[in-house]
Amino acid sequence: MDPKERRAARHQPPKSGTGPKPRRRTVPITVEQVVEAALEIIATEGYEALSMRRVADALNTGPASLYAHVVNKTDLDELLIARLCAKIVLPKPAAANWREQIRDVCVQLRDLYLAYPGISGAAFAVAPTDLDTARLNEGMLAILRNGGVPAQAAAWGVDSLLLYVAAYCLETSIVHRRVEEKDAVWVVGRDEMRRRLASLPAEEFPYTASHAAELTAGEGHDRFDFTLEVMIDGLARR
Repeated sequence: MDPKERRAARHQPPKSGTGPKPRRRTVPITVEQVVEAALEIIATEGYEALSMRRVADALNTGPASLYAHVVNKTDLDELLIARLCAKIVLPKPAAANWREQIRDVCVQLRDLYLAYPGISGAAFAVAPTDLDTARLNEGMLAILRNGGVPAQAAAWGVDSLLLYVAAYCLETSIVHRRVEEKDAVWVVGRDEMRRRLASLPAEEFPYTASHAAELTAGEGHDRFDFTLEVMIDGLARR
């Protein structure tokens, strides 16, 4: 199948029945190999290092060979996000523990994004119509609806949760990259940030100066957990 036709097919509702089996490819490079090579590049060098030419080099071929299987970088982004979504283990929705279930799905996605630094940036523009991506949305929606969250709130809730997870992971990846830069002496650590905030003129910044410790508190994913709980609490109250 032509790559443009394949991409268009991913954005169409699945047809009933199994249909004819796809013909075996006779070329040495497959979509699977392209995706695997791209993920390897991101895992070791970060998403910013990813390009069609970089993937082609990793596969010892030219960029033109990739276009027989991938339409463009946007198509590759969709394939990458779909691959990660396929790794998510979705629970059987249960009203009794829906809060824990939706939190676990978000944590799984967070950890996958962080394993491939910066890749969550590609998720912002991905339409959830690829079957693997749609599967994640379906699973999250099912959890919220079975938990008693109204339909509209559940639909927007899934979108909000996915946006937050992607944004959190993107910011985390950016911070880690900056810390690792050779000229990162300008990066301010927590202790220094606390000192700077506490030393602000109290008459102009009374709350910031007096709450410097709280503003800079948190270890690991404490802030992620806090925000996720706030969002879930909001959905529960709906």
